[in-house]
Amino acid sequence: MRELTEQEIVRREKANNIRSLGMDPFGQRFDRTHRSGDIKKQYADKTGEELESMNVAVKVAGRIMTKRGKGKAGFMHIQDRDGQIQIYLKLDNVGEENYDLFLKSDIGDIVGIEGTLFVTHTGELSIKATKYIHLVKALRPLPEKFHGLTDIEERYRRRYVDLIMNEDSKRVAFLRPKIIRCIQNFMDGRGFSEVETPILSTLLTGASARPFVTHHNAQDLDMYLRIALELPLKRLLVGGMEAVYEIGRVFRNEGMDPKHNPEFTLMEAYLAYSDLEGMMDLTENMYQTIAREVMGKMNYQFGGYEINLEGPWKRVSMTDAIKEQTGIDFKKEMTVEEALKLAQEHHIEVQEHEHNVGHIINLFFEKYVEETLIQPTFLYGHPVEISPLTKRNPEDPRFVDRFELFIAGKEFANAYTELNDPIDQLERFEDQIKEKDLGNDEANDIDYDFVEALEYGMPPAGGIGYGIDRLMMLFLEQESIRDVLLFPTMKERN
Repeated sequence: MRELTEQEIVRREKANNIRSLGMDPFGQRFDRTHRSGDIKKQYADKTGEELESMNVAVKVAGRIMTKRGKGKAGFMHIQDRDGQIQIYLKLDNVGEENYDLFLKSDIGDIVGIEGTLFVTHTGELSIKATKYIHLVKALRPLPEKFHGLTDIEERYRRRYVDLIMNEDSKRVAFLRPKIIRCIQNFMDGRGFSEVETPILSTLLTGASARPFVTHHNAQDLDMYLRIALELPLKRLLVGGMEAVYEIGRVFRNEGMDPKHNPEFTLMEAYLAYSDLEGMMDLTENMYQTIAREVMGKMNYQFGGYEINLEGPWKRVSMTDAIKEQTGIDFKKEMTVEEALKLAQEHHIEVQEHEHNVGHIINLFFEKYVEETLIQPTFLYGHPVEISPLTKRNPEDPRFVDRFELFIAGKEFANAYTELNDPIDQLERFEDQIKEKDLGNDEANDIDYDFVEALEYGMPPAGGIGYGIDRLMMLFLEQESIRDVLLFPTMKERN
């Protein structure tokens, strides 16, 4: 059993003393009339004389963050969701028993206060307490105010303490749902329906990624946690829903770094009768709407760059971007042997399952181009070999109608003119199985039910997937995915 510190022992004794007074040290319901933010918004511009004449009565509650008391009067700051507000307590106003509770309280305790607003001699809007109500005894001390949780790992592991001590963490926590709501309103306003699709699947489909495997006891069946949202949503297009999206958790059994977490939030959207260009327009408009309506600015510091979201955003093909950096023109027809020779000359390692021109083009892109795409850029025209769910380009079937959005050298979205030819789709799935046999453990399974759905007819469509956590990192100007997730995946403590 864990050994208690001296402070923890003293706090437990205080909790027992409170109980001996007939009070619950862990509190009861308390009906607030105001939060600190309400008070500051309504009354920050009032003078002391105005507040005295108004006699504004308030009931607030929060956590004690500072405290100083001597003799028959004292001050403290309590913190609620909105921030901190100062409380003035005087023995004559709150009574001896409650004033004694105040004197014996600790930083971190949660209290309720009834009182009236006033302005101190130093000009601080404060509450003159008429009642002090103990609500919750904190049995552990908070970190020292000016340092907080200095161990970054502990900040993520004990997010609840980080939120108490770190205003920026709290800012991020409250802005994230506002951005999500903005996205939902944006999509709903354009006729999309938000839907929910299964998290458990018997097939590995929709993306190139390693899965988490679980077991369904009733059916004695191994299942995957989904790695993407794509195929169920496209089935809904077949069913006639026409414009659908989902914001949901997906799970990829891969490494952890500042840009990746094994479980993350993805949004995928599909629009019947649209295409690649439609998805570009949707994406640019959505980002700019978030920037205007939630953040109130168009420029962001991210990845060591100042990113400007004003349009129009650059659009460039993968082959043109590679040619610009290397002088090699992959638009020209070439054999696998010629592509392998180019890779060897440029010291690019090619795995066995990558022995085709399309994969080699992508390896050149990753080495020479990806990190150069700083301002928002739509990169389109991917090789068919790396895009098993995308419609071929009608002018050059070696490539597909797909784009990725890059910002600060990182991928932020992946979009397609969707493949709706069931014969071509089945062939692509079969090619994926061949890659799996050659060692590609991220290749897709064959989803025969999805092929059957396509045989009923899926309308021409545009589709896109957004990494919501990376989107958050940009708008909230955070360099680690862990700073935009309330509870990131952590290694076990040693």
